[in-house]
Amino acid sequence: MSFMIRGRVWKYGDNINTDIISPGQYMSQPVEKQAEHAMGAIDPDFAKKVKPGDIIVAGHNFGSGSSRETAQMVLKHHQIGAIVSTSFARIFYRNSINVGLPVVEMKDTSVIQEGDEIEIDLIEGKVMNHTQGTEYQGTKLPEHLIEMVKLGGLEPFLVKKLLNS
Repeated sequence: MSFMIRGRVWKYGDNINTDIISPGQYMSQPVEKQAEHAMGAIDPDFAKKVKPGDIIVAGHNFGSGSSRETAQMVLKHHQIGAIVSTSFARIFYRNSINVGLPVVEMKDTSVIQEGDEIEIDLIEGKVMNHTQGTEYQGTKLPEHLIEMVKLGGLEPFLVKKLLNS
């Protein structure tokens, strides 16, 4: 099984919480409307400039705060290819996998710059920076979690398992 993700980097710092990713005042609106405000507190034009397949790279503690899945859903609405961070809030990490959004931990993300083009091999946990010509080791996702991401999250994964049993 191979699962490669390649995209342009949007770079952020430490402690990007779920209120930054998906502001709470828009939670009652449809995900399309919520997505218009994604990352707005630190990057007001994020929703206008991000493209499908782009990759978010951040520092420590990405996704801290509430456990609401709207943060993952607005990023998935923008078709973010993956998130690479030195660490994730545990609930955010698992909710990301559950909705089919790949997440990779990498020891030092400061070596990746905004605008770089990177490629992630989820099986090997490798992060290749094509702009800089460098390669780094990140976490490897277990095959069953990669399958879950490929299928679009926990629900389609369970449906497939139940239909094949």
